[in-house]
Amino acid sequence: MDTILPPELVAAAQRVVTENLAAGRRVCVAESCTGGLVAAAITEIPGSSDIFESGFVTYSNDAKLDMLKVSSDVLETFGAVSIATAWSMAQGALELSGADVAVAITGVAGPGGGTEKKPVGTVVFARAEKGADPGHVVADRRDFGDIGRGGVRLQAALCALELLLPVAVETP
Repeated sequence: MDTILPPELVAAAQRVVTENLAAGRRVCVAESCTGGLVAAAITEIPGSSDIFESGFVTYSNDAKLDMLKVSSDVLETFGAVSIATAWSMAQGALELSGADVAVAITGVAGPGGGTEKKPVGTVVFARAEKGADPGHVVADRRDFGDIGRGGVRLQAALCALELLLPVAVETP
């Protein structure tokens, strides 16, 4: 396949397309620190239009407020890089897109912008699914370390793609 993206990113995106197509699900992403990398990876795959609904790149807090309807109280209280913000981004993307599942990514890619509590390499993810209990928050914080801006963005994109895979439901 002719691509400028790293092979591991393309392979992960291929799994997202294949497995969501089999599950009959459409996906959406809300990206901040990855700047559209997850959407780019998914749309690199032929046939992705069958599962990819939309992507929001909300890099600034104003974009998170305006485009995804993240509450200013959430941003002011918890900050842009928080589970509360990622969860709000995922919920907003899900509601605005009409997709079956939405994943949000927000973090500190570096080289600057880190703090003691949220150092460079801190990334937060959240997944929202249509019909799921909104009180059940699916979110995680990962600390990749200062592996370079490109490294943080790549690792964050790989994690986000993993979250877009359908979860197998075990039957008793």
